[in-house]
Amino acid sequence: QVQLVESGGGLVQAGGSLRLSCAASERTFSRYTMGWFRQAPGKEREFVAAISSSGDSTKYADSVKGRFTISRDNAKNTGYLQMNSLKPEDTAVYYCAAVQGSGFPFTIFHTGPAGYDYWGQGTQVTVSS
Repeated sequence: QVQLVESGGGLVQAGGSLRLSCAASERTFSRYTMGWFRQAPGKEREFVAAISSSGDSTKYADSVKGRFTISRDNAKNTGYLQMNSLKPEDTAVYYCAAVQGSGFPFTIFHTGPAGYDYWGQGTQVTVSS
């Protein structure tokens, strides 16, 4: 299985930016669809964004569209989530996830936790008012 390690979380003021990274253990990361999810205390894990294996296609939750950008650099076996214009409601633990397959076309499974087989440990993002 591919191992995923997130980094880049932290404390930021509302309106600020953070970039999360997801380092994968396998060069075959290029064969995996990648997603980002987040989970706030007392809430279910929710979909944030997904990107196809090639990076050609992306999908975003409505709550982050226009503010967050998902990307990947397969040569570096790394995925990213650039978060701009952060809001307090973005506060959560953010998880990187992956599943084998191109991710094209996207299915409903790519927008839910059950659609992914491999997960990172999570990184905390806290946005203050």
